[in-house]
Amino acid sequence: MRKLVIIEFLTVDGVMQGLGSPDEDRDGGFEHGGWGAPFGESVGRSVGAGGFGGTGAYLFGRRTYEKMADFWPHQGDDNPIAVSMNSTPKYVVTQTLRHVDWAGTTIISGDVAPSVTELKASGDGDIVVLGSGVLVQALLDNDLVDEMRLFVHPLLLGTGKRLFRSFPSPRRLSLDSVSSTDMGSLVLSYSFAQS
Repeated sequence: MRKLVIIEFLTVDGVMQGLGSPDEDRDGGFEHGGWGAPFGESVGRSVGAGGFGGTGAYLFGRRTYEKMADFWPHQGDDNPIAVSMNSTPKYVVTQTLRHVDWAGTTIISGDVAPSVTELKASGDGDIVVLGSGVLVQALLDNDLVDEMRLFVHPLLLGTGKRLFRSFPSPRRLSLDSVSSTDMGSLVLSYSFAQS
C-alpha cells in the first residue's frame, strides 16, 4: 500500500491560508495573502529539484485544485515542479466539479474515505496532498494520513485558517527528520506512530 503524504506550508501560529498571492484566499476578510513569497526561494534551495521524486499522484480539494490548475499548466518544462505537477496523475475531491481540463486529472466525487483507501491500494509512489485544508481534516479524521511534511515559517499572522482543527482523538507522531532553511524556516517530517 502506498503512503499518503501531507505537505503544508505554515506560519509558526499554524496559518496556512493565502500562502501564494494576495488574492489567493480572502475568506473571512484575510488580508495577509502572499505571506509565503519571501520564503519560496529559501525552501526551494533546501528541498531541491528532487523533492517530488517519490510522488506517484497528487490529491487535492476542489479549491486548491482550481488554483493549481489555473497556474501550473502554463509553466514551462524548465521548472521541475511544473514538470512533476503536469505529468503526474492528479485526483480532485469535489461534489461540484463535473469536468476538469488539467491533463491527467480524475474527479473523486464519492465518499472520501473508501475512495482514498482504494487509491492508496493501487499504483506506485506516494500520494501527495498540497494545501487542501478541508480535505486534510477529512483524511486525518479517517486515519488515512501516513506522513506529514511541514514547512514552518518564522512568521506570526494572528489570523487566518489553521491546518489543525479538531480531532476525534489524540494522535501520536514520530519525528522522522528536521532541518532548517537559510531564512529560518523549519522543515519537519512526521509519521504517525503505530498504536
